[in-house]
Amino acid sequence: MDSNHQSNYKLSKTEKKFLRKQIKAKHTLLRHEGIETVSYATQSLVVANGGLGNGVSRNQLLPVLEKCGLVDALLMPPNKPYSFARYKTTEESKRAYVTLNGKEVVDDLGQKIILYLNFVEKVQWKELRPQALPPGLMVVEEIISSEEEKMLLESVDWTEDTDNQNSQKSLKHRRVKHFGYEFHYENNNVDKDKPLSGGLPDICDSFLEKWLREGYIKHKPDQMTINQYEPGQGIPAHIDTHSAFEDEIVSLSLGSEIVMDFKHPDGIAVPVMLPRRSLLVMTGESRYLWTHGITCRKFDTVQASESLKSGIITSDVGDLTLSKRGLRTSFTFRKVRQTPCNCSYPLVCDSQRKETPPSFPESDKEASRLEQEYVHQVYEEIAGHFSSTRHTPWPHIVEFLKALPSGSIVADIGCGNGKYLGINKELYMIGGDRSQNLVDICRERQFQAFVCDALAVPVRSGSCDACISIAVIHHFATAERRVAALQEIVRLLRPGGKALIYVWAMEQEYNKQKSKYLRGNRNSQGKKEEMNSDTSVQRSLVEQMPDMGSQDSPFSVPRINDSQEGGCNSRQVSNSKLPVHVNRTSFYSQDVLVPWHLKGNPDKGKPVEPFGPIGSQDPSPVFHRYYHVFREGELEAACRTVSDVRILQSYYDQGNWCVILQKA
Repeated sequence: MDSNHQSNYKLSKTEKKFLRKQIKAKHTLLRHEGIETVSYATQSLVVANGGLGNGVSRNQLLPVLEKCGLVDALLMPPNKPYSFARYKTTEESKRAYVTLNGKEVVDDLGQKIILYLNFVEKVQWKELRPQALPPGLMVVEEIISSEEEKMLLESVDWTEDTDNQNSQKSLKHRRVKHFGYEFHYENNNVDKDKPLSGGLPDICDSFLEKWLREGYIKHKPDQMTINQYEPGQGIPAHIDTHSAFEDEIVSLSLGSEIVMDFKHPDGIAVPVMLPRRSLLVMTGESRYLWTHGITCRKFDTVQASESLKSGIITSDVGDLTLSKRGLRTSFTFRKVRQTPCNCSYPLVCDSQRKETPPSFPESDKEASRLEQEYVHQVYEEIAGHFSSTRHTPWPHIVEFLKALPSGSIVADIGCGNGKYLGINKELYMIGGDRSQNLVDICRERQFQAFVCDALAVPVRSGSCDACISIAVIHHFATAERRVAALQEIVRLLRPGGKALIYVWAMEQEYNKQKSKYLRGNRNSQGKKEEMNSDTSVQRSLVEQMPDMGSQDSPFSVPRINDSQEGGCNSRQVSNSKLPVHVNRTSFYSQDVLVPWHLKGNPDKGKPVEPFGPIGSQDPSPVFHRYYHVFREGELEAACRTVSDVRILQSYYDQGNWCVILQKA
């Protein structure tokens, strides 16, 4: 109901609850999206919970809205838990506001959600630059007939003995078979010295010969992987190892369509529709430089227009809806490379890189060496740029520091640029960090700080009332060294003293909410333009990258991103090369190298494109930091091995596992 009615009408308990939720939705939209609502009636409404991001399709929402009047436009941004409806008249939008606020609707999964509506006068959109397919990428529709599709699917025997060498037993969440050579998912490679007997199935020969004649492939493949994806399953973003395969990689989609996500190192993301019976051909830049993967979810955001089948999912918010995934089987063909790769992308080419990725350490000495090269040296190099990105204190850490008694002596072990050293002026705080350059920044800011190793802090035992260790312990490369870092913190505490410890979590989606690390995955290009009642709303663009709201969002929990299911689980990396993590994506391994793109002048933090324009060979420096990301319960388990402490509190905070300890 509008404000005029509210003043003359006593609200029921249920209505008061709906009003609180509606107000919370209004504040969330403003805080996280920059969308301002208004208290007076307009033709346009923002519909919280009625979005593609939480499982509501255009076909579901539009009939509900049309019961209240003629809908001039329904804008549904991709991956957002809200949409915008514009009515022909203000009277119709007022009717929808009164009628639909607090109304239950059923989403595409059959679950009930509640809509909350607010009026909007204008909406700010981020305008995307026009997108094109990644260079070298091609999608060929209807490459085979429906009869041939049926024949290929029936040729795959998923019931045969799992000891058969063409069966991959390690992927318990996705059925997979290998032919010619076994594809190793831990390093996206093959063992060229261990071919599988039998080669490729004979049924593939006629198709491959045809594709050779028609020019879609230049080499006859000798390796094939068949994957079967249940709805909700996916595969992590990756690049097939350069030295393992020739240029072209082709994949045939059978049984159901899918959206595959391609991402350039500079952050540009392109979602590409692969229709049923289509052939995806990756060559050149799309094969060697862009990652490709399938997000774990049960619905894809697709074009509502039936005439648009393959290719890019555009950002036309007036033409997007949801497509429910079906059972999909992919036949991916590769040609094993027998010579080193000489592609035009040496920075990401394992044949041309001067250094090989480090192995997981098997001794304390190796761990120390790994930390020296991939933690200590890196922070010395990136200190200025790193500091320019670390300026906002985290609320729970501020709360911990401000709750300490006046005059407390507090040590910040791994203090970085001193972000927390001046939070509470009533405390005497000292900071220690392994990086001389970061300590110099602390001193420039008039903070007390010194260079030290977190395993050997030059402070007398029992002299601190409290300690904090924020984003430090995850840089130690073995479980023993991580426990030793915890013991060193406890050594500094007086009896009864407290310590707050933060480490990066493997679970970047927790309680069905994405962390800010994942939600930060958005295209920073473009400018904002205002859309008011005189603007053609059908031509407005919205940012393409996912953003599912914050932990305190009143929107319904997004259910379509089941990132812990369907083949997206992490893998062990012991005795193997450490994988390089793709920034702003979920973790699939606990021990990883995380890239840091040193942008512009490190002292000023000026941003530049990490790889320049697409295809450019003039990149800015990229450094790799070692991390061990913690699973749920792992930090508490490590703390329990330390004597004379008890865990006062443990919690999850925006992609981090956190504990508060007290010394006995």
